[in-house]
Amino acid sequence: MTVDEDLEKLLENLPFFIQENLKNHSNKENLIEIVMDLGRRPEARFHSGPEYLSQKIVSWQDLDYTIKRISKFSDDNRAGIERTLHRVSCIRNRQSLINGLTCRVGRAVFGTISIIRDLLESGQSILILGKPGVGKTTIIREIARVLSDEMEKRVVIVDTSNEIAGDSDIPHSGIGRARRMQVSKTELQHQVMIEAVENHMPEVIIIDEIGTELEALAAKTIAEKGVQLVGTTHGNCLENLIKNPPLADLIGGIQYVTLSDEEAKRRGTQKSILERKAYPAFQIAIEINDPNSWTIHEEVTNSIDLLLRGTYSTIQTRQLGPNEKTNISYTKLQPTSRALFQSSRNLKNITTFSNKDWTVLSDYNVVKPKNVKTKQLLVYTYSLSNNLMKEAVSKIGIKLILTKEIRKASLIIGLKKHLKQNLKLKKLALEYNIPIYTVNHASVFQLTRLLQFVIDQKL
Repeated sequence: MTVDEDLEKLLENLPFFIQENLKNHSNKENLIEIVMDLGRRPEARFHSGPEYLSQKIVSWQDLDYTIKRISKFSDDNRAGIERTLHRVSCIRNRQSLINGLTCRVGRAVFGTISIIRDLLESGQSILILGKPGVGKTTIIREIARVLSDEMEKRVVIVDTSNEIAGDSDIPHSGIGRARRMQVSKTELQHQVMIEAVENHMPEVIIIDEIGTELEALAAKTIAEKGVQLVGTTHGNCLENLIKNPPLADLIGGIQYVTLSDEEAKRRGTQKSILERKAYPAFQIAIEINDPNSWTIHEEVTNSIDLLLRGTYSTIQTRQLGPNEKTNISYTKLQPTSRALFQSSRNLKNITTFSNKDWTVLSDYNVVKPKNVKTKQLLVYTYSLSNNLMKEAVSKIGIKLILTKEIRKASLIIGLKKHLKQNLKLKKLALEYNIPIYTVNHASVFQLTRLLQFVIDQKL
């Protein structure tokens, strides 16, 4: 893996007292960005953490020195340095005067996508998710080079902020033979995406930072035209897209569905559920946990469906080990470990899952249920299907014994609306010191959460 960073071209545009401290810095190869805020000491941010560069505070003259040596700031307050990948972003005061600069180091890292080379060769569209600064732009820059140079595909990059191919009319060599389309205004990115398909016959389109509903719709339109997409968006995982209505179309869109009583009973769910609306624009999703550890969803449709149902899902993790060897492992996640909470302008009446879906009747919860420590529960169920209870218990790996004798039960579980009316059962539970738990709905999801709570609390 080799790195081309042109760091000197960034440093020579900074005030001398900052240059002096960074040129000979022992950790400069791990530099992420330099922050210059008016009236504060300049700060360098490394992978290991931040560090002050000088005792001298930044003045108006220091900011002006840098501003005059870089390109003009666009409407998104970003500028660049000619023929490099570095980015300079500004902060303005209420009079639109610049009082802060963030100088991001841009690097072309050759070989960084060897970990997903097989996915690129599949020809499927790939969505890359990660928090800011994790290296998404560096990854898609290398993807552009590999697809255009090594796989000889016609690649067009929609480069809104000139971060992928640099701030110059001549693209940086880091993108290989890929062509770059610049965007005059940030809000026009979706139009340039469509224009790229209609005018330049690409086999692959690469987009950085898909962030609006119009851009998500444009990506969906491009996918329907049979063009391979590679895009990035902010978010730690797929659940973030489900909870983000403007971007939900990237993974097929989410809709609110009301099931019939029979169908809800067959599925073991509530009548009101969420379902995927359409086929996603991206078939593969990659979550960038850190530069050397990526989570892969090879079938986005399957991953989204499992998340919405609240069932088990298996995720693939790829790590780059010593000698650049790729290690692949699989992890089975329980539904409670990645539970979904809905927030959508179009889904205002959806019932969300939380601890309020079940209740501990504390008046009867005065002793520890018997046998919990041995992971064995004797449960007396009231107005709940035994098969439903067994399915819920099988998901958390505990031994369940259903009993018809209240005196022998470790706990009682039933539907809230029915238990409220059974005064005799409440009296017996109080007499034998048996805790009672109620759920609002007879669903596997709620029962699983309740039983997991019992085990975790070691009641």
